[in-house]
Amino acid sequence: MLDMLNELLWGKVLLVLLVGVGVGFTIASRFVQFRYFGEMFRILGSGQAFKRNKHGHLSSFQALVLSVAGRVGGGNIAGVAVAITLGGPGAIFWMWLVGLMGMATSFLECTLAQTYKRAEGDGTYRGGPAYYIVKGLGKQWRWLAAFYSVLLLLTFGFAFTALQSYAVATSFGDAFGVPVLYSGIALAMLVGLIIFGGIKRIARISEFLVPFMAVSYIAIALLVIAMNITEIPSVITLIVKSAFGLEPLIGGGIGAAIMMGLKRGLFSNEAGLGSAPNVAAVAYVPHPANQGIVQAFSVFIDTVIICSATAFLILLSGVYDPAAGAGVEGIALTQAALADHVGEWGRTFVSLALLLFAFSTILYNYYLGENSLNFFSRDNQNLFNAFRVAIVLLVCWGATTDLGTVFGFADVTMGLLAVVNLVALILLFKCGLRILKDYDGQRRQGIKQPIFDANQHPDLDLDPKAWELEPKEAEALKQRLSSAPAK
Repeated sequence: MLDMLNELLWGKVLLVLLVGVGVGFTIASRFVQFRYFGEMFRILGSGQAFKRNKHGHLSSFQALVLSVAGRVGGGNIAGVAVAITLGGPGAIFWMWLVGLMGMATSFLECTLAQTYKRAEGDGTYRGGPAYYIVKGLGKQWRWLAAFYSVLLLLTFGFAFTALQSYAVATSFGDAFGVPVLYSGIALAMLVGLIIFGGIKRIARISEFLVPFMAVSYIAIALLVIAMNITEIPSVITLIVKSAFGLEPLIGGGIGAAIMMGLKRGLFSNEAGLGSAPNVAAVAYVPHPANQGIVQAFSVFIDTVIICSATAFLILLSGVYDPAAGAGVEGIALTQAALADHVGEWGRTFVSLALLLFAFSTILYNYYLGENSLNFFSRDNQNLFNAFRVAIVLLVCWGATTDLGTVFGFADVTMGLLAVVNLVALILLFKCGLRILKDYDGQRRQGIKQPIFDANQHPDLDLDPKAWELEPKEAEALKQRLSSAPAK
C-alpha cells in the first residue's frame, strides 16, 4: 500500500506540481533566484541580516541557519548515497535541477510566510503554510490548513525525528561500537535540554552549530576534490550522461535517475514542502522578499553545495564502480568512500558530521511540530510541554528500533505535505508576484533596502502588529512617501 501511494505521489503528481511551480515562478518572476543571487550575499553581509527589533525577534541570519539546520541533515550524507545507489550518478543531475528550480519555489513560499506571519505575545512570530492558507485563501480553506498542520506534525514532529535518531545511533554503532541504547539516551538528554528553552534557545544553538558543521564538511570535500582534480571532468560527464540514460549499465535507467533525484532532492532541500516557511516567518525583516531571497540561498547551500560534496566524495572514490554499483549502501557508502580517500579516520569524520547534521535537524523538526500544534492551540503550555517530553522519548525509541516501515510512511506523508503546499502556492501565485513587484519597484528607485508598508496592502488582511516598523524605518518610509511623485 505504501509503495503504491509513493509511486503515485512521487512518480506522477509531485513530478508535475514541483516542476510546474518551480519553472512557472522562475519564469513569472523573471528568474528571481538568479537575478538576486548577488543580493543573497549582500543581505547576509550587511548588518540587517543580524538585526533584531526591540521585542527580541529572531534575526534573518538566525532564521537562515535554523532552516539550513533542517535542510542539511541525513539526506545530504545518506540520502545522496541512496540516490546514487538506486538511480545511478544521473540522479545527482536531477537533484541539481530540482535545487535550482526549488530556489524559486522557496522564495515564493518563504516570502508568503513572512507576508502573512502573526505576532505573538511572547515576542515571537508564527507563520507558515497553515497561516498563509487561512489568511491568503480565506477561512473557508481552514480545513486544508488544519490538514497540513496534522501532516506536518506526523512527518517532522514524529517520523523524521525518529529517523534522524536512528541514523545517528546506527552510524555511531558502526564507527565506534557504541550500543544504540546509549547513543539514544545521550541524544535524548541533549535534545531535552535545548527544546525546553523554546525557539530562541534553538536558534542560538543553531547559530553556532550550523555554520561550523557545514564549513567543516565542505572543507573535507574540497580537500578530496583537490586530491582528485584531474578526475572532476570525467565525473561531471558521467553524471550528465547517466541523467539522460546514455550510460545504460548505470543504476535503474533514466526513469530511476529522475525519480530518485526528485525524491531525494526534495527530501534534502525541502523546497515546496512548506517546512522551511514555518521558520522563515519567525525572522524580523524590513521586507518579506528579504527572507525569500535568503531562504532561496539556503536551498543552494543544501543541494548545489553540500549534496554535491557528498556526490563527489562517492564518485571519486574506488568504492563505487559505475558499472557494478556499490557493494555498500546509504551512510556506509559515504563512510567507505571518504575512508578510501583519506584513511580510516574518514569513517569517524562522517559519523561525527552525521551526528551534528542529524542533531540540528531534530531541533528543527521539533520546532515544526510545535508550530503545527500552535495552529490549533496558542496558549496551552501543558500541551507544548507534553509534546517536548514525547520528543525526548521518541529520540530514545527511534535510536533502538528498526524503522523500515516508518521510512515508507514518512515518504507518503511528506508527499502529501508537498501536494497541499504546492496547491496553496499555485492559488497564491499572484500574491507572491505582487510582493516581489513591490520589492523590485523600490530597488529600481535606487533604494538599497526596501521597506514593506503593510498599510499599502489592506486587502491582504495582514497582522498589523507583525509589520510594525521601528522608528528609523518608519521615518525612512515617511520621507520616501513625501518625496514620491504624485500618481
